[in-house]
Amino acid sequence: MLRFRCSPRGVRALSLPVLTLFALTGCTAAGQGTPAPSSTSTMSSIQHIHGLGADPLTGDTYAATHQGMWLIPTKTLPPSYLEGAPRSTTDEPVQIGGREQDVMGFTVAAPGLLLASGHPAPTEQNDWNLPNLGLISSTDGADSWTPVALQGETDFHDLAAVPMADGMRVYGYDAGAGSVSVSDDSGATWSARAVLPLRDLAVDPARPDRVFATTAEGLTMSDDAGRTFGLVPGAPGLLVVEAVDAAWGAGLVGIDPAGAVWRQEGLAEAWTQTGTIRGTPEAFTFVGGGSPWILVADDHGIAASADYGVTWTDLVTAPSE
Repeated sequence: MLRFRCSPRGVRALSLPVLTLFALTGCTAAGQGTPAPSSTSTMSSIQHIHGLGADPLTGDTYAATHQGMWLIPTKTLPPSYLEGAPRSTTDEPVQIGGREQDVMGFTVAAPGLLLASGHPAPTEQNDWNLPNLGLISSTDGADSWTPVALQGETDFHDLAAVPMADGMRVYGYDAGAGSVSVSDDSGATWSARAVLPLRDLAVDPARPDRVFATTAEGLTMSDDAGRTFGLVPGAPGLLVVEAVDAAWGAGLVGIDPAGAVWRQEGLAEAWTQTGTIRGTPEAFTFVGGGSPWILVADDHGIAASADYGVTWTDLVTAPSE
């Protein structure tokens, strides 16, 4: 079981020149029930955020980056964020374990279980089967990682997981092959499915065979576990997409390249633009909780919203902010 780290062990705060922290006053507008933090952290050189995720077991929020895994400060958010989880006490972004592997694909697969992929850190190149990490997992909050499968073979640029009656299904985008891969045994063995130049994957938590992919042609959907994909009629051209919990109406939420946030409540419903972000999304996730929280990373930093992008609370900001 993951432990909640009030004083994170194996985690170091970045110092210059890697990450400069400043206390700032002010933030983006916050909606009702979403108090703005009195200060935010500023990142100066952390770049290439490939994934975001929040663990309902520990209350920790993660950013997967070119410089390893980071804890993101969220303690200024209201109790509806990860409602029922321990409250984060992190005041600033901190790099976990001092490890700088290039985390390309990342997901909180289940409470207490992180899955990732990418490339090993330069200091670990003798310890991993190069050049790709394959699928790795962590049950201690990214302090350590265990190889699961495909070491040295596969670099998953995106990962999505869904529980099934007899285990867990994991979808991955194999960047080298340009195809969707599927595992029905929690990532131990894999089958190649459709070849598809995609940007982002999302799986329907109520229907494990239904998976969505954003492409240059538009949002696509598969109802046969990634074997074939077809365009979703009437969908906006999304860059990133996530499935919404049934508690919040199910359906999808996504962001287009111009920064517009779109919501579809149920697959047969029309799409509604609900908000905007200030830049082009780099990473995006649905968190849920007592409100329909979402997280986004763009060139302005990392921000959270409890109203599908109508208002945002900055968690980490870029230096120019």
